[in-house]
Amino acid sequence: MTVSEDLNFCFPVQELSNERIKMTPFKASIHSSPLCSILSTHPELWAHMPTGPFQSVQDFNTNFLDTLVHNDPGMVSFAIIDKTKPPSTADEEGELAGMMSYMNSSPVHLCTEIGYIIILPQFQRTHVNSNAVGLLLQYALQVPSQGGLGLRRVQWQCSSVNAPSIRAAERLGFKKEGIMKWHRVFPGGKDKAKVHNGREMPRGSLDEEDYARDTVVLAHCWDDWEQGGRENIQAIMNRQH
Repeated sequence: MTVSEDLNFCFPVQELSNERIKMTPFKASIHSSPLCSILSTHPELWAHMPTGPFQSVQDFNTNFLDTLVHNDPGMVSFAIIDKTKPPSTADEEGELAGMMSYMNSSPVHLCTEIGYIIILPQFQRTHVNSNAVGLLLQYALQVPSQGGLGLRRVQWQCSSVNAPSIRAAERLGFKKEGIMKWHRVFPGGKDKAKVHNGREMPRGSLDEEDYARDTVVLAHCWDDWEQGGRENIQAIMNRQH
């Protein structure tokens, strides 16, 4: 089902699902409140990201959804629904398990990135992340005749000190391409409980409260997909865990 009529995204957006997970376009009126109610007690879930944590639902809607997502034709966010759980106020098919986005997308270069991954604590180390990423990979890399976008590259970026994210990406078939040192500045990162890259700050740094991130770049490309990536993802998604 294509649902992209009211979304500012450069590719058609579909609701993606299998037996256990549904990826539906994130709607502030439905998903923001239950997501933020849990994130308010888990600010560490934003620790490696260039934005967040947010102080309220309005703060999240204004400074994440409106400013970052809706204004960028290369980005769209999905609510992750765990269909193995009972119906909830967030969705009639299950419980809200987190959020995930396509970002840095380009119809010219036929690429996208999976990012701003938030898996709520009770759904971590379950089937949720692998199935959610798997659905986004399938839609991005499958050829149009098979219902996909036919992209050539899906990227994954994360902090060099975020070992769980790196392991998750590699398990799902992403290949490490390199590290961008001093890639991001986290203004006020100390007060926001961001994670620093562990390096000595440059001489003359204007604000010791600002932290920095080295970024690991990984990718799952169309040839990786055709040379066993598709089958690997499906096998991981089929596991009962």
